[in-house]
Amino acid sequence: MPTSRLDVAPGVAQGHRYFEPPFSLRIGCADHADKIGGVKAASDELDVAIVGGGMVGLAVACALCRCLFILYTATMPLTKHLRVAIIDSNPALKSRNYLPKNSIPDSRVSTVTATISFFKDIGAWEHVQQQRHAFFGKMQVWDYTGLGYTRYNARDVGKEHLGCVVENKVLCNSLLLCLKEELNDIEKMIYPTRLASLTFPSMSRQAGMSPTSSEAVSVNPPSEELHRSNLVKLDLSDGRTLYSKLVIGADGSKSNVRQIAGIKTTGWNYPQSAIICTVEHAGENDCAWQRFLPSGPIALLPIGDNFSNIVWTMSPEESLHHKSMNPEEFVKSVNHALDFGYGPHPHTGFLDHYMEKLFSGIGNTATSTKECFEVPPKATGVISERMAFQLSLMHSHDYVSKRLALVGDAAHTVHPLAGQGVNLGFGDAAALAKVIAEGVSVGSDVGDLSLLQRYEKDRKVANVAMTTVLDGFQKMYSVDFGPLNVVRAAAFHGAQYISPLKRNIISYAMGDTKWPLFS
Repeated sequence: MPTSRLDVAPGVAQGHRYFEPPFSLRIGCADHADKIGGVKAASDELDVAIVGGGMVGLAVACALCRCLFILYTATMPLTKHLRVAIIDSNPALKSRNYLPKNSIPDSRVSTVTATISFFKDIGAWEHVQQQRHAFFGKMQVWDYTGLGYTRYNARDVGKEHLGCVVENKVLCNSLLLCLKEELNDIEKMIYPTRLASLTFPSMSRQAGMSPTSSEAVSVNPPSEELHRSNLVKLDLSDGRTLYSKLVIGADGSKSNVRQIAGIKTTGWNYPQSAIICTVEHAGENDCAWQRFLPSGPIALLPIGDNFSNIVWTMSPEESLHHKSMNPEEFVKSVNHALDFGYGPHPHTGFLDHYMEKLFSGIGNTATSTKECFEVPPKATGVISERMAFQLSLMHSHDYVSKRLALVGDAAHTVHPLAGQGVNLGFGDAAALAKVIAEGVSVGSDVGDLSLLQRYEKDRKVANVAMTTVLDGFQKMYSVDFGPLNVVRAAAFHGAQYISPLKRNIISYAMGDTKWPLFS
């Protein structure tokens, strides 16, 4: 039986910890016969079925494997077998080696902040470090009107880095390698197929109601049929059928799991699309840049060596035009948007000197307060496919129901202007795995609604707060209106010269505080 290394390892990474090891959790594959619900489990019965083997789904599996959770009442180690499966047909899940650093960077990247601590705790960060990634310690944000700018520096909050940009395929591969280390046979955990249908237990059983007169009440051990009637049935596209105590929907914003479960959502499409691609420079880029343009922000993010990632928000019509441009025209358009295009560079004037002097006595002056505006490095070529996608906001009314939990984009999607979507998803993964492990430690059913609601309560507040902040920014910076331009300029100046505000913005973006203002 494969076991987690934490069965014998009492310590984890230092610093802020998502998990600590008061007990260990054995993760089994779907062919292992154990007991579920008081009867011997067949090879097609699971404790947890994760639908979706993307970054967040893999993160849940890794977190369960490590199971380093803070359980203040636990004094003795507890070992429990959990049978977990990942269902996804993506061929990338077959990867078992490091991705070469000399390959062309992929267009799809994530900016990870608090996620770094999570990855360290579950043992995946060491694998990220062996593949391409790029830390950045500085960031500059400015507006096309030239009325203001803000600089951020990791030294403002006593840190070495503000974040790290990593290709999505590197994050997935690192999580797979982490699972490979934990399991003797990872192949038996991954089902390379798609979910065809999902059947939840009957509503009477789901709600814990008493059986009707037509239902036989038996004092004998539960039969296999009765036992399975209380599990979720998963029919797979390859003809196989699985039964699970808990289904985790990690299958993206158009989640099939969420739709089958009938969970309603609130949301809307923005009148914007995003173009993403990889560009190269003459030299290395070590700063994250973001400029707000009339149609939306353009971001230039370091991805390692002489490469940067472009995330450019614009109207759907503009995105089609920019996607069809020849490479030379597109590079020229990128440099125009990041330099003098649409308006002048911000310049330091009387107001800046006045605000710097006015707020210099409020707390210790942040390092970046005295940093001047800089022009981003020029792109010299586009080296990847240009991809365009519609931007939207979506939030599920419920994250959980009996024997179901949603994580990541299946539960919420946000505007990408701050790169927080994946960090919210990894926060979900950490919180859900923690709740499951706490339930296991006291013998609870991992699909019990009251247990899963603790996960929802923990994550919904944080996710709604971030969603609201990002939606507010999107609306504020999507209107070219004189008085509002002045308000935006004041916001830039405030963030630049009010050091406590600057530090709080950085801490919130890095996940060190739960609220955006003075928490």
